[in-house]
Amino acid sequence: MTRFYFGIFLIISVVNADIYFHFPPGSNNRVNERTANRANAQNAFDSQNNNKGGYNVPDATNQAYGTNSSLQYYLKFFQSGATGKTILRFVWTNQHGCGGNEETNPTKQTCDLILQYMCQDGDINENDLDKFRNGVETSPQTYTPEKTSDAAGKLADVKTTRRLHESWNYYDRCHNRERNKGLFIADQTLQGNTAIYTRQDSAGTKYGYECPEERDYWPYISPWADIAILTSNTSRCSFYQQESFNGKPRHDCIETRNGIRTSTKFNNEVNCTSQGGKWLLLYSYLEKAPGYTTQVSCEKASSSRYQYKWAIPHDTITVKEECLVLHPQQDLSCLQAPWSRSNYLGLKSDAEPLSYDWTIPSFPSNKIKRCIARIRYNISTFDYDLYNINSTSNGKVKSPVKNDPVVIVDDGIQLQINLNTDQTGRTFQDRTHIFEILPRPNGINDNENIYNWNMLGKRGNIVQTYPAVEYDFTPRNLQINRNDLIHIQWSGSNTHHNEGNSDGQAGADGQGEEGTDRSNLVEIRNRDENYPYPYEQTTFWKNVKVRWSPMDKSNDNIRKDDLALYFASSGYYRCQRAVDCTGINNLYTVETQTTKLDSLLKKAPASFEGALLQANPGTYHMMCTRNNNFSNRAQKGTLIVT
Repeated sequence: MTRFYFGIFLIISVVNADIYFHFPPGSNNRVNERTANRANAQNAFDSQNNNKGGYNVPDATNQAYGTNSSLQYYLKFFQSGATGKTILRFVWTNQHGCGGNEETNPTKQTCDLILQYMCQDGDINENDLDKFRNGVETSPQTYTPEKTSDAAGKLADVKTTRRLHESWNYYDRCHNRERNKGLFIADQTLQGNTAIYTRQDSAGTKYGYECPEERDYWPYISPWADIAILTSNTSRCSFYQQESFNGKPRHDCIETRNGIRTSTKFNNEVNCTSQGGKWLLLYSYLEKAPGYTTQVSCEKASSSRYQYKWAIPHDTITVKEECLVLHPQQDLSCLQAPWSRSNYLGLKSDAEPLSYDWTIPSFPSNKIKRCIARIRYNISTFDYDLYNINSTSNGKVKSPVKNDPVVIVDDGIQLQINLNTDQTGRTFQDRTHIFEILPRPNGINDNENIYNWNMLGKRGNIVQTYPAVEYDFTPRNLQINRNDLIHIQWSGSNTHHNEGNSDGQAGADGQGEEGTDRSNLVEIRNRDENYPYPYEQTTFWKNVKVRWSPMDKSNDNIRKDDLALYFASSGYYRCQRAVDCTGINNLYTVETQTTKLDSLLKKAPASFEGALLQANPGTYHMMCTRNNNFSNRAQKGTLIVT
C-alpha cells in the first residue's frame, strides 16, 4: 500500500505571490531584527515571501527583550466555553489574488488558503527540547544527519536560544523517509529521494524543522491541526472535511530502537512490514489526557462535548496507546475564499481586510496552551488536470508544463511564456509568533461570547512598513450584542527600526522614540475627528463593566476614571490614587510612579494585556493618540453594541 497525499492544488505561479499575517502578527521568519529585511529566510519555515515582510517578536516592556526571552510578550486569548464562543479574527494579505468562482466571478487563478494551528501545554519544562520558542537570535536550528543516537543528535542540534516550531524528531523522520513518488513534479529533477525533496524545493533546503513534503501537500501526518480551508472551488469542501487529519487517522511506518521510536525510510505498508516495521494508525488530537491510564477509564470520560480515544498519537515516542481528546467532529470549516485581485497586497472587494473569524477551541484540562498558527496559500491555473495529475506525467517529455515554453500562435509566430515548473505546485505561508490560549477566568460563564478587539501594524509610513501594514484596529468595526464580552489587547516591538538596505524603502517614520511601537485607547466623538474626549464627556468608560483584568480588578473594585487612565496610558498607570491600588498595583499609580508618563508613551510598555469588558448598547468611536497622524495614518475603530 503506497502512502498517498493529496495536493490541495498543484500550483502554477508566474510571479512572487506572497502572503502575510497581520493579526495575530506574522513573523515571516523575523525575530528581533532592527533591519528592514529579515535576517534569515530559513529561520523556521519556507515562506517564499519578500524579505521585507513580517513583524518582530513582541516586547512585554518598554525595552527590547534582547537575549532574555522571558521579556517577550505572548498575546493571550481565552478559550471558548460550552456554548459561548471566543472569536479571534485572523487578518492577512495575499499578493496574487484569490476567491471568486469559475461560473459567476472568475479570477485569474484558482486558490486555497489553509489556516492551521498547533499547541502544547503551557507548563512544559523550560529545558524541554520540544518546547515552542520564538528565539532570541535569527539563526535556524541545526540538524546533523549522522549521529550516534537520536537522543545525542537532538541534544547536540537543538539550541534553546533559537526559534523552534516543529520538533527535531519530526524533521529527522522527514529527512530519512522516502518521498512520495506518486506525486507530480513536472519536468523537475529532484536531488534526493526523501521527503525533504519536493518540486518546489528540489535541493531539499532546510527551513527550521519544517518538513518540505508536508509544507507542500495536504493532508499529512503532522502536528498541525486544521482550522479552515478557504477555497475558490467549494465543490471540494466535502472532500477536504472528510480527508482532514483532524478527524481521519492515518497509518505510518513505525520502527523502534530500544523501545523508542526512531526514523524509518519506509512510507508504505508492504516495505515497512517486510523489513520489520509496524504499520500503525496514528491520531491527531486536541490534547492528551494523561490522568486516564486505561482504555476503559479513558473512553468512559467521553461526553457530548469531548470524545476521548485510547490510541497512538501522531507524535508518539514510546509507541504506546495514550488517552487522547480528539478534535470535535466536523470542526474543519470550508468556505468560499474572500475575493482579492491579482498583484495587490490589499483589501477584498468590500474594502475590508481579508480575514477569517476563528472560534478558539476549548480544552477540558483547562490548562494554559502555548500555540502557533500558520496560513498556507496555494494558487493554480487549469493548464492541466490539477486534481488528478500524478507521477505518470513526470519528465521532460510527459510533463504538460515546461520551463519557459515557446508556443506558436497565428501565422507561425513564436512567443515565450515566463514559467518555472518548480513553481507549479508552489506554497506560500506565514506563521504567527507564540500566543497563549487561557482558561476562562472565574466569573466568566461558559455561555458568554468573547470577541477579541485588537491593534495591528507596525512603525513606519505606508511605504516603509510595506508589505506589513500601518497601525489600525482589528476589526475596524466590531458589532456585538450587549451580553457579549470584548477583550481589548495589543502587542508591539521596540526594534522596528527598519534600517539598512532592503527590498523596499527603509526608515521608520512615526511619533515617539524611533523604532518603537506604542498604542493606547481613548474615546472620540466621531471617527472624522482627532481630539479625544476629556474623561468627563466620555460615554464608553461609564457604560462598561470590567469582567476581568490582569491586575485582579473587576467592576467591584475599579473606578471608571482609573479604567480610562489604564487604557489611555497603555497600562503604565493603573490608578490615580495610591489608596485605590493595593499590592503590586500600588507601584503603578500617578501618585507612586517616580517617572511620569510622557505624552508620546515612551515609558509605556510596547504590549498591553488589556481587560475583558461588557458594554451597554451604544456606538463608541475609539482612537490611539500617538499613531493618529492626520493625513498620514489613522488608528481608529468603532464598537457597536446592540
